[in-house]
Amino acid sequence: MSFVVTKPGLQVTLQAAPRHGLRHMGVPASGPADPLSMALANRLVGNPPDACSLEIPFGMFSLAAQADAKIAMTGAPVTVRINGEAKPMHQTLSVRAGDAIELGSAEAGARVYIAVAGGFTGTTFLGSTSTYLPAAFGGYEGRALKSGDVLAVSASDVDPGHLETPEHMRQVFSHGFALRCVPGPDESLIAGWDKKQDFVASRRADRTGIEVTGSWPRLQKTALRPSAPIFPGGIQLTPSGAAFILLQDAQTTGGYPHVLQVTHADHHVLGQIRPGDRIQFLKRTPEEAADDLREKVAFFRSWIPDLRL
Repeated sequence: MSFVVTKPGLQVTLQAAPRHGLRHMGVPASGPADPLSMALANRLVGNPPDACSLEIPFGMFSLAAQADAKIAMTGAPVTVRINGEAKPMHQTLSVRAGDAIELGSAEAGARVYIAVAGGFTGTTFLGSTSTYLPAAFGGYEGRALKSGDVLAVSASDVDPGHLETPEHMRQVFSHGFALRCVPGPDESLIAGWDKKQDFVASRRADRTGIEVTGSWPRLQKTALRPSAPIFPGGIQLTPSGAAFILLQDAQTTGGYPHVLQVTHADHHVLGQIRPGDRIQFLKRTPEEAADDLREKVAFFRSWIPDLRL
């Protein structure tokens, strides 16, 4: 069973489970920028939450089925057409050999996910099929997809039937985001950050991170730090007067001040921020952040029992 890429979109990659426990060797986690959306897509086709799926920035992607299959689309809302006929997101869809699947452009949100029953196959590296573009490993030859690429699918003996994501579990997309954060080790450099905020995502954005401009203080050279461990969700202040929110492919160490840390409960939200979106940061204590994560995971586990965020 396979699919052929007919319109490659913008840096579409195969993503699966993150690479955990390797940051001490300089290997980032990778995996989906929005793991919740990918898990929801996989749920609709009977896969585990981290089964290998397509991550599609901003939509505008097409592929053709080479065999009968069950697929599902979640994430940023786009128009879905199969052989020209409009189809819904957040539902199990049946395709037959020769069917053309087309995604339109996303007007809000940044990433769409396509899951197929059985999961896509790719090159496994250090225990994961996730693509890490900077080092060109995992996924499909370690690169973004091109027209003509043939995407193989693992066989599945699970028939998911016809499923729909419960309405109350579908993320609402807009051009404004509120991100819960705990203080980073260098929070003192942005004293009062939770009072007056005017932050916007710039066009400098990829799977490594998102530049955020706005009311950040200008750094003195003495504010730079020796390199230290850094993680996805970290917010680093730069001498340019902007900050970067780190995503799944972010480096493992850095010397820019680490002023805030987006809590795990909101990591999946980072994958849906697009240029021009407005951002507000909400202050949390570590205890509150842990409670937020437990509450969110418990909420979604009623639908995805083995979800991890």
